[in-house]
Order: sequence, then C-alpha cells, then structure tokens
Amino acid sequence: MSGFVDEAQLNVRGGDGGAGAVSIRREAHVPLGGPDGGNGGDGGSVWLVADHNVASLLAFRDHPHRKAGSGTHGSSKRKHGRSGEDMVVPVPPGTMVRAQDGTVLADLVHTGDRWQAACGGQGGRGNASFLSNRRRAPNFAEQGEKGEERWLELELKLMADVALVGFPNVGKSTLISRISAAKPRIADYPFTSLEPNLGVVRVDDGREIVVADIPGLIEGASEGKGLGHQFLRHVERARALVVLLDLAPVAMAPPAEQVRVLLDELGAFRPELLDRPRLVIGSRADLVDGGPPDHVEGVEVDLVVSAVTGANLPQLVGGMFRLVDEARAAETVTDGFIVHRPAPTGVSVVRDDDGALRVVGRAAERTVALSDVTTAEAQAYITDRLDRLGVPRALVRAGAKEGDLVRIGGFSFEYTPD
Repeated sequence: MSGFVDEAQLNVRGGDGGAGAVSIRREAHVPLGGPDGGNGGDGGSVWLVADHNVASLLAFRDHPHRKAGSGTHGSSKRKHGRSGEDMVVPVPPGTMVRAQDGTVLADLVHTGDRWQAACGGQGGRGNASFLSNRRRAPNFAEQGEKGEERWLELELKLMADVALVGFPNVGKSTLISRISAAKPRIADYPFTSLEPNLGVVRVDDGREIVVADIPGLIEGASEGKGLGHQFLRHVERARALVVLLDLAPVAMAPPAEQVRVLLDELGAFRPELLDRPRLVIGSRADLVDGGPPDHVEGVEVDLVVSAVTGANLPQLVGGMFRLVDEARAAETVTDGFIVHRPAPTGVSVVRDDDGALRVVGRAAERTVALSDVTTAEAQAYITDRLDRLGVPRALVRAGAKEGDLVRIGGFSFEYTPD
C-alpha cells in the first residue's frame, strides 16, 4: 500500500464552550451577597500548521476526525471554567485547504504557516457578569457556544525547487537516486513511479535544493489521462523544470515528439509553467548506439547525461543550482510565517425554506443563548442587546412583516414592529 497520500478529507470540530453559572452568594451574616456565578471556559480551536517533518496526508486517510478540547462550566464564588486545549494538526508544507464546494480557504505554503480550521465556542458568562445598576440580582447566565464543525478537502502540492518531467521510464528515478540520497523504486518498465519522490541535492559550499521526481507524463495528462492531474499539480510550485528526453532506441517516441508532448501538456495544465526556467536534457545516453551523442536531432538540448555512468551529472547539478539561485533572487522575501484566521462576521438576515426569517451572526446568537429566557429580566436584556446590534433594522431591510416567524439560534419569536 502506498505511503504517500496527496488528497484527503478532514473533519474538524472546535471544542464547546462551558456554560456560565447562576449563583447568589449566601454566607452567614451576608444575607444579600449578590450574584457570584463564574464564566464558562472557552472551547479550544483546531489549527492546521505546515510542518516540514510531515511528508504526506497519509495520517488523514483512515482517521479523518480532529476535535479540540471543550471548556468546563463556571461555578459559584466566581470560579471560572477551564478553557479547552487547542488541537494542532500538522500538515505538509504546500497543503491547500478547500471547502466542500471547492472554495480555497487557505494555502499553507511555508513551514510555520497556520490556519484556524475550526473555532472553539466561547464560554458563557455567569450571572455575576450581568450585574448592573438596573440588574442587582440577575437570575440568568449564558450557555456555552458549540464549537465550529465542518468537512475540509486537503490537497498537497509538493514544495520543490526543481521538478523532473518526462515520459515514463525516461530515467527520472535513477537520476534522483544518483544526485541525492532519495531511494525511489527503480525498474525497467513504464510507470514504476506511481508517486512523487523528493530528494535533497547538496553541493560542497553547503547550498541545498529540493528535487522532485514527478511520475511519467503521457499525452493527454492535462486532461487527466494516466493520473495526469494528480501528477501535474506537483509541478506547479517548482521554481525550475528539468525536461528529460529519452534517447534510448526503445523510447516511446523520438526526442522531438517527446518535448512537444511534454510542453503541450504543461501549457494545457497551467500556461504559466511554460514561463518557468527550464533545462532540456537528453537522458539514458548510455543506451545510445555508438556512445553519447554530441547533439540530438530536431531538439536543442542543454546537456546529454547518463544516470547510470554518471556522464555530465555534475554539469546538470550545476545548471539546476544556477536556475534555482536566479529564481530565488527574483522572489519577494517575506519575514516570519503567515497566520490565517477567519474574520468574524456581522449580523445578517436570511429567509429559511419555510419562509421564516433567520438572524445569522455570532453576537446575536450568543445574546439569546441564556440559561432562562422566560424571566422579564432576561427578556429585557435580550431586547436591549439585539437593538444595539442592529437586528431590528436588519429585519426591516429584509422585509419583515408583523407576525413573521424570526429565528435566532435556537430561539424563535413572532416579529412585531418596534
């Protein structure tokens, strides 16, 4: 079974917030001690973090669920509940996160990039937090929020400096095994490589580049033929390309036809790939009758190499470093890492399928999430708070009429103007 997975589904759920407590201080000689209910603890959030120690999305294939810790409830004597622990989920650098409808939510390109995948619910406030000149002994508290939950689509696009591109059985795996410490599976038949391989190439001055061996491409790859889409997406982030042409007499096509097909497929998949710096290399020169050729008919190549004999491999490595150094110098340098945090939303009104109006917004939903909404004191608080949030104005703009059913979270009522 393959140990490399570049697509996965992930279910994330933030922890629930703890409920606030309703409590009145009662001690000897203190007949009117006042409210002392503590706040509930916040639920933990789920964070996706790009980690260079993670190579694929294999961890999510059989275990797709991740949940953060929940907060505990508040209690009397103003004791606040403990907050739940965040869940940190490591993913490979180059992981793109999409919603189920295909919307891109985050692109965790570099090690350290973080994205809040599911927000934890806020803890509810205890009745001590509602003390005011008008409410001397509030008899209600807030319930804790439920943590956010959703399914996400993860897609990995390898982060490599150089991508080796060529037909099946052109010698990519052998080449990467000779210039790096990578040990891919190698055999003399097409499609030996069914997953990308990464190798780190070092030179004497201490510089390093990452080289990706992309599984063999065939004509129609840009349309998905031969798992083309799965293979081609790993080329997208490469700074430079090395196009390998099979010079062996048993090659699938002449070198001129190979380069035409490869460039056509790259351009059809992502036109900007044709603008990437590239080297065109004749490969498997050791199989050419009469020895390595000085030139390749119909194709202008930069080098002719043999991964078996090692011919011209130092020159190839030098060419790779030159292209990567130039590409790195042209990039915009950013300090630190990126934190992706969903922005909070305001209050809006939508109409449900049954014609009822639903008020959407975290602040409004928290306002009605009280332990007891039947008391006059709680209802006065809800009315005042919703008015300050602009909910009545939003209902008017949405066309609310007297008698319409209005829902806010789990609370519903009939609309009455003013």
